[in-house]
Amino acid sequence: MRSLWQRLGGVRLEAASASVRPPTFNRNARPEQVLRPVRPAFIWATLGSAFLLNLLPWGHAIWVPDFFALTLVFWNVHQPRKVGMGIAFVFGLLMDVHNGALFGEHALAYTLLSYGAISLHRRIQWFPAGSQSIYVMGLLLIAQLASAAVRLWVGGATAYWWLGLLSSALGAAMWPFLTALLLSPQRRPAKRDDTRPL
Repeated sequence: MRSLWQRLGGVRLEAASASVRPPTFNRNARPEQVLRPVRPAFIWATLGSAFLLNLLPWGHAIWVPDFFALTLVFWNVHQPRKVGMGIAFVFGLLMDVHNGALFGEHALAYTLLSYGAISLHRRIQWFPAGSQSIYVMGLLLIAQLASAAVRLWVGGATAYWWLGLLSSALGAAMWPFLTALLLSPQRRPAKRDDTRPL
């Protein structure tokens, strides 16, 4: 009886050791870069610049994406502990005041956008920037649909409100460029220092 038990245990151990394989190393793959910590002043400067871009007098043109929403999604994905829903709500109220929209319309949209980006931030970072834009487009669409639903509820929407959803696709197309631009100050220099371990 004992030898049978030892045989079964041995089979289990052999099966377990067979299922664990050493990781393969791909020499052609690009190594991951270690990013420097981001400075809070840089985060606030980019959020303020994006907000000022939204205030430029080009109106509600279809070809203009919401720059603040894109920057907010970026920082919620990459620094969710430093940029949260409170910042999104305050800037949304400021955008409502500027646009003369319903008070709380942009605040609701930006808060939903921030919540979605924070909820998905680990999943989004697994993909390259081109594939991340699919998630970003979904988040931007949800925010714009929330804003449109508020306008429809109070009767302030036009017949062609759905054309505004095209700016979500344009914002998602800009995502890889925005990612490269906002991550550039955090990238380590190309010159390698042999005394530094990373």
